[in-house]
Amino acid sequence: MCNFSKQNEDTKAFIHLLMKKCADAVGGTNFLLGLIEAMKEKKPNALIINTCKVDSKELKISWNKIVFKDKFDVLEDVIRSHKSSEDQDFNILQNDSLKKKKKILNMVKTLAPIEFTVIAKDAENGAGFNFKIFETIEEDRVTINPLFAAMFFCSAEYMKKALRYEIYDLDLKDDQ
Repeated sequence: MCNFSKQNEDTKAFIHLLMKKCADAVGGTNFLLGLIEAMKEKKPNALIINTCKVDSKELKISWNKIVFKDKFDVLEDVIRSHKSSEDQDFNILQNDSLKKKKKILNMVKTLAPIEFTVIAKDAENGAGFNFKIFETIEEDRVTINPLFAAMFFCSAEYMKKALRYEIYDLDLKDDQ
């Protein structure tokens, strides 16, 4: 999940396009990377600061609900256990332990309503974008939003690689 080099070409292209779209919505790559750097400065993680916002020079990210340490710990454990995964769409409910699965479900119910808003401080730089923690929430399947994971758990280097990635069309056509 957080190792860009291990992703297959389709996943790299998807992540690149997603990050590029987000960067374009807030004034560009450097503004988004500046926000990521500001988020990484918050220890232990920006997600659990009680102001529910992080400011950079050009951008601001805010969210609508405080994330308490117990729920953060469960979320972090799930993400860290899949951090080197090549599968972007891993199901966080796939777990051997029933007790752990119950903790994960409880965390999902608590964190599902949280919505993040990224806006430029100067409205001329773009309209911004919104995202949630979970991309899919179904009865037996829950997946993490790749944008959320990238912004809160992956390194700034991951974001740089994703934004710099070039998509090549490998479908070579004959001139005949």
